[in-house]
Amino acid sequence: MTVLMGENLMRKDGRDHMTERKAIYPSMSPQAVKSHWREQFHEYTKRVIADLEGEDSGDLFWRYAMPVSAHALRVMTGLTDMSVDEMNRVSQGMIDGCANYGGDAAVEAHCHECTASIDAHIDAQIMAGVADDDMSLLGVQLRAGLSLEQMRANIKLSISGGQNEPRDAIAGTIWALLDHPDQLEKCLSGETSWLQAFEEYARWISPIGMSPRRVAQNYDYGGVRFEPEDRVFFMFGAANRDREVFASPEEFDVTRDIRKSLSFGAGPHFCAGAWASRALIADVALPIFFEKFADVHLTGEVPFGGWAFRGPLALPCRWTAF
Repeated sequence: MTVLMGENLMRKDGRDHMTERKAIYPSMSPQAVKSHWREQFHEYTKRVIADLEGEDSGDLFWRYAMPVSAHALRVMTGLTDMSVDEMNRVSQGMIDGCANYGGDAAVEAHCHECTASIDAHIDAQIMAGVADDDMSLLGVQLRAGLSLEQMRANIKLSISGGQNEPRDAIAGTIWALLDHPDQLEKCLSGETSWLQAFEEYARWISPIGMSPRRVAQNYDYGGVRFEPEDRVFFMFGAANRDREVFASPEEFDVTRDIRKSLSFGAGPHFCAGAWASRALIADVALPIFFEKFADVHLTGEVPFGGWAFRGPLALPCRWTAF
C-alpha cells in the first residue's frame, strides 16, 4: 500500500497517525455526516432510483450500488469532477494493487495508472480553487496544512476503502435480505433497523476480511513467537464468526447483538469513515430502495469474489416500483 499509494494515515501509528486523523476528522465526524453529507447522499440516491423507475430488471450492483457509493465518495473527497465510473475504476485498481500478493506486473502497472489519475484530479481541483468552508477531505487537509504528498496518500486511502466497501455492502445487504425474506420482513415491519441489517451483513460476510500488519516487538501468543518485522494477517472474517463470541455465527440474523463485531476494526485505527458508511447505507441506500420498490426478486446467481476485500460481483434482480 505504501509503495503504490503513498504513506497514508492507516500505515502510521502513535502521534503520526493521530495528527493526520485529527486533520481529516472535521470531514468525517458524526456531526459532519449528519449536518453536511447525509442530505447530499439522499438527493443523489433519489436520482439513481428515478433512473430505475422506468425499468423492471437489471444488475443492481452496477445500476444502484456502484453509482450511489461512487457519488458519495466524489463529494466527500472533493474530487467532484471525477465521474462515478472513473471513481469506481481507480478504486478497484488500487484494491487490486494492494491485494497483488502474487506480484503481477500488469496489476501493479494498472494501479500506478489509477493513482496517477487521482493525482491529476487532485491537482486540477486545487488549481480551480477550494473554498474556505469546503468540508471535503481535500478542503480540510488543505486548511490543516498537510503536505500535498500526505493529502494525496490519504485521499487515495479513502477512495480505496470508501468506494468498494460501501458499494459491496449495499449490494450485499440487499442480496442477503432478498435471500432471507424473514429477515427482510423484520426490517420492513420496523422490528429491527436497516442499520442492524447492514452491520449484521458486515459481520456475516466481512467486506474487509483481512488487514496486514508488521510486528513491532517480541510477543508470544498461543505458543507462537512473533519477532520484530514479522508480517501478520489479522483475519476479521474469522473473528466475526468466532463461536466463542457469536452464537450460530454462520447464520444471517438481523436481530443479533453485533457490538463485538470487528467489521470496522478497533482501537486507534477504527475506521474513520464508519459514520459516513452507516449513514450512506443504513440511512439512505437501503431504506430508499426498499421503500420505492416492491416485489424485488433475485433472478440469478450472485457470485462473490475476494477474501482480503470480499463482495458480490453482480446482483441480478427484477422489481416493481410503487
